[in-house]
Formats: sequence, C-alpha cells, structure tokens
Amino acid sequence: MDGKALAVLVTVAFSAVGVLGDYFLKLASARDAPFRSPAFYVGFAVYALTAFGWLFVMKRLKLGTIGVLYSVSMIVLLTAVGVAVFGEKLSYPEIAGLLLALASLVLLVRFA
Repeated sequence: MDGKALAVLVTVAFSAVGVLGDYFLKLASARDAPFRSPAFYVGFAVYALTAFGWLFVMKRLKLGTIGVLYSVSMIVLLTAVGVAVFGEKLSYPEIAGLLLALASLVLLVRFA
C-alpha cells in the first residue's frame, strides 16, 4: 500500500475517531453543566489525539482532498451513530444526500 492510499485510510479512520469524540460531546450536551461533565473531557481528549495523525495525512494529500474525505466520512458516520444510537430518523432527501456524498467519495478517491 502506497503512502497516498494509507493517508486516505488514516483520514477515514480519524473521521471515526472524531465521531467517537462527537458521541461524548453529544452526551455532555445533555447535561445541565456540559463543560463540567466527564463526557466533555473525554470528547475533548479524543479530538486532541487526532492532531498527531493529521501531520502524517497532510504530508501526503492535498488539503482540499483531506477536507472532502474527512467531511463526507464524518457525515456518513455521524448519521449512522444518530440513527443507531440516538434513534434519529432519516427522510428520503437525507438518504439521497448521503448516497450522493458516498458517490463523491468514490469519485474523489478514484481520481485524486
């Protein structure tokens, strides 16, 4: 596996780590004092740890490519967590948007 492909995989993996951070921040947001909640500090720490991996990724991919990969990965993963964990419902336009987001990832990875 070349450095570019590994960088793509690391970007998607860090999206998953970011989703884990967002999960804890969502839990903290439900508290009366979210900034004093242990969940807030866990979410904050998870986000901070990803900075080390971003240095690896940024050496190998264009910033625009990273932005699209990270954003679309986060959208898909956060939607999955919202549906599976928090019981959120998706409308047909939201499902269509997710499918288009996935199509953009396929095109980006194929031609980047």
